[in-house]
Amino acid sequence: MDEIDVLVVGSGAGALTSALTASLGGASVAIIEKSEQIGGTSAMSGGGIWIPNSHYAREQGVDDSPEEAFAYMKAVIGDQVEDDRLHAFVDEAPRMLEFLHNNTRLKYEPYPYPDYYPEKAGGKTGYRTHSPMPMNAKHLGDWFHKMRATPPQSSVNGVSITFSEGRSFLTQAPGWKFTMFKMMARYYLDIPSRLKGKRDRRLTLGNALVGRLLWSIRERKIPLYLNAGLKRLINEDGKITGAVYEFDGEEKTIQVKKAVVLGAGGFEHNQEMREAYLPQPSSGEWSGSQKNNTGDAIRAGQDIGAKTSLMKHAWWAPSIKIPNWPQPFILFAERSLPGLVIVNKQGNRFSNEAAPYLESGLSMYENDQNIVSVPSYIVFDATFRHKFPLGPLGPGYAFPDTMLPGAVKKILVKTDTLEELAEKIGVDADNLKETVRKNNEYAITGKDLEYGRGDSYYDKFYGDSRTKPNPCIAAIDKAPYYAIPVYPGDIGTKGGLHTNAHAQVVNDDGDVISGLYAIGNSSSSVMGDKYPGAGATIGPAMTFGYVAGRAITGQN
Repeated sequence: MDEIDVLVVGSGAGALTSALTASLGGASVAIIEKSEQIGGTSAMSGGGIWIPNSHYAREQGVDDSPEEAFAYMKAVIGDQVEDDRLHAFVDEAPRMLEFLHNNTRLKYEPYPYPDYYPEKAGGKTGYRTHSPMPMNAKHLGDWFHKMRATPPQSSVNGVSITFSEGRSFLTQAPGWKFTMFKMMARYYLDIPSRLKGKRDRRLTLGNALVGRLLWSIRERKIPLYLNAGLKRLINEDGKITGAVYEFDGEEKTIQVKKAVVLGAGGFEHNQEMREAYLPQPSSGEWSGSQKNNTGDAIRAGQDIGAKTSLMKHAWWAPSIKIPNWPQPFILFAERSLPGLVIVNKQGNRFSNEAAPYLESGLSMYENDQNIVSVPSYIVFDATFRHKFPLGPLGPGYAFPDTMLPGAVKKILVKTDTLEELAEKIGVDADNLKETVRKNNEYAITGKDLEYGRGDSYYDKFYGDSRTKPNPCIAAIDKAPYYAIPVYPGDIGTKGGLHTNAHAQVVNDDGDVISGLYAIGNSSSSVMGDKYPGAGATIGPAMTFGYVAGRAITGQN
């Protein structure tokens, strides 16, 4: 591999989309991936993509438009991002999805998942978030075992689940037990697969997304090199003409005729960069992304004079870290369930527990009490523990305390009274009791007078519909009482190389660096420091991967 038209760095959804688009445009393409596994954080994700006004939604009669999508993004993001980049996303996102539907194995369906701020101008209560259609791993052959696996929290004892199934189990919606039975039966009756191992061949969520893209990559015979990490870019008179990468411990050089596309994730697992840019305290141990995201592409761009922006921001998400476990548990939805509160070191609530996870994670740094509380504590009672899951805790009716792993027991605090609980976690007992008293009052009235938990349509989406009058609030009044520490985790960083509306990297003067494109978390997010809806990370990564691929190959 000495010379090629396009080099794509990374193997997440954005990178694979860019490679496919460029290849379909007639370019010779190669992909290099730093780790020994394909898919990056995309493969570990829910696989959802936020695409307003898609052809899938239009076919179902959903009422949406580019104008409404732009108005919503402006209402949420404000003036942090150039309008031409916002317009580029709104216009190109549905085109990207239809292009992949028509030309690759990728298939999606719109899902009735609300925008995170549906009450804002242009907001919708569903069908902008899309869920990948499941697929069978047989189409990947030996590459199946080279694809990064779904994390434990996104499956049920190793059995793959879809968006719909996951929500059904979490909220215990009508029919959830029968759905669980069918899933388990399908899994265990797949005898050929069970003889080979525990991994489910029915791919869903991020594995379905990456699996379908990888299936297409294999069909087009696009070379994909593992254990090949970017070291530096080759810059000749202001034009990127190649890259140096490390392959199995040896440095190699590749020349490019057209461009290099950087899609290698953010810097969340580079502790030095975290301490230089992000709020403190900060640790990659709290991050739910995969360990190889150490900012290599961003630093390579900085080395040749690229501009960066949004470097102090991340895709925040509360996380529970179990000592010596490889991955923390990211709390995407459980916080909406009734019967818990999250308190700071003074024993006070400081935000809406059911808020979108970016806001919830960030609130540990920025809140109305001006207190940095790391860790904070999730407080709940025996009723909640019995009924619902929470991170590493399966619902008590199926996973009683006696069955919990020893590492989980070490961080889970359990007492007979709130006073004892406050003492053990080191918070003010009077404040904690008052916090719980107010919560129990709100459970009766249905109105959270402090932070409006349950007011938004989004809050209610993961609430318990059986709980009245507010599906997100229930009394905390049955011993034993529990607490577990929660940290400001993330699913990636938001800051990166600054790009224009064509995904081209620019320098500090705003001039294009010829031959260099950046997408996904290697680039500065088109969403600014906000999170408009589920899939607003991967959706733009794929969109601008598509934009880059078409721009490089001159496709209209």
